[in-house]
Amino acid sequence: MPFVPHTESDISAMLARLGVADIADLFDEIPAGLRIKGLEGIGPALSEADISRLMQTRARQDGEPLCFTGAGAYDHYVPAAVWDIATRGEFYSAYTPYQAEASQGTLQVIYEFQTMLASLTGLDVSNASLYDGATAFAEACLMAVRANRRNRSRKILVSRTLSPACREVARVMLKGQQIELVELAIRDGVSDSDALNNLSAADFAAVAIQNPNFLGSLDAVDVLTDWAHSGGALVIGVANPMALALLKPPGQWGAAGADIACGEGQPMGIPMSSGGPYFGYLVCRQDIVRQMPGRIVGRTVDLEGKPGFTLTLQAREQHIRRSRATSNICTNQGLVATAATIYMSLMGASGLRSVATKCNANTNALVDALTALPGVTRAFAAPFFHEAVLTFDRPVAGVLDTLSSNGILGGYDLSADYPELGNALLVCATEMRSATDISAYAGIASEIFGAAA
Repeated sequence: MPFVPHTESDISAMLARLGVADIADLFDEIPAGLRIKGLEGIGPALSEADISRLMQTRARQDGEPLCFTGAGAYDHYVPAAVWDIATRGEFYSAYTPYQAEASQGTLQVIYEFQTMLASLTGLDVSNASLYDGATAFAEACLMAVRANRRNRSRKILVSRTLSPACREVARVMLKGQQIELVELAIRDGVSDSDALNNLSAADFAAVAIQNPNFLGSLDAVDVLTDWAHSGGALVIGVANPMALALLKPPGQWGAAGADIACGEGQPMGIPMSSGGPYFGYLVCRQDIVRQMPGRIVGRTVDLEGKPGFTLTLQAREQHIRRSRATSNICTNQGLVATAATIYMSLMGASGLRSVATKCNANTNALVDALTALPGVTRAFAAPFFHEAVLTFDRPVAGVLDTLSSNGILGGYDLSADYPELGNALLVCATEMRSATDISAYAGIASEIFGAAA
């Protein structure tokens, strides 16, 4: 809620009804040693007008820089209708749809969301969403280990081209289950297929492939998928849903397709908003659906034969014995998933394809403009979607600082995550970047690299 509606008299009346003198008395069961006297750095209370003015001032300090940074969160245009509809009271205040008779609207939206994600990924069944892309990947790994009946391995083969954040979150979530991530090396910006000659797919419960990968390149998904299946390993496909408007979906990778697909849904109508909230998607083949975490909404008919919607699978610890639960995730990202459903409905297949095509064209234009400068080269020859890696003849941090001082977020410095790449920068240009924006970036960059030359 945007404000606290209770007056002092309201609060006094409620406390009197409860028989206590002060709000603090409601928490008297908390030991004194665990209580804090206040929050350091928090000033005195402000009025609504003063708070609004303060937040607007803080927001202006961020400025409105041109964003050429991707790395998992992307600056796409969100039609005004998306959040105008998503923030209507019917959606904005909707709670978990446990009672189907009172939640048909919410259930239908989730059902439409699932249908669209299954269509995008080329697989059979989607759940109602997860917290974010990283936790969706970790849950996909857990699901694969449970679902693979051909071997009892507790190892997942993961390319180093998969998002570092996804790998780190998965390691934390899988550690308690004694599941190990084994990394596959990189060669020319993609998974090193030759390294598979020294490995056996039978030693892994699953192989995880990201396409487009974190470095922007398009990986050899058919080769990797067929190799995994040849040894009885399942395949987890991690994909940017926007890219699936152009690229082969995970369900069509190799001869049999990936078994599970997952990823971050932020590109679908969710603003960057300082990093969240976002949502993760998770889709799978029908024959392993009982290992899927979260909840699934299904379409059915009532006693009168009228169509309706209901929760059909809830293999969570809230609903069944804890030892049989597939996950402790007890909700889905309902509001942002609703916004994504509205976005996909408004855009349609042709709209998504148009956005994806424009993203690819803009990134090509950006790469061409920057690699024309002395000291800037393209790191990899592999084709890309809307991100690419550039290497510089100097440290990336200084270049980014100069760009930032000129109102440009120049990209993502890869030195911490991929030190072996040297002075490497990941750049991205979505459909939001105009030819003028790209020229502005190239102009500042030419001053940086030209001055040293």
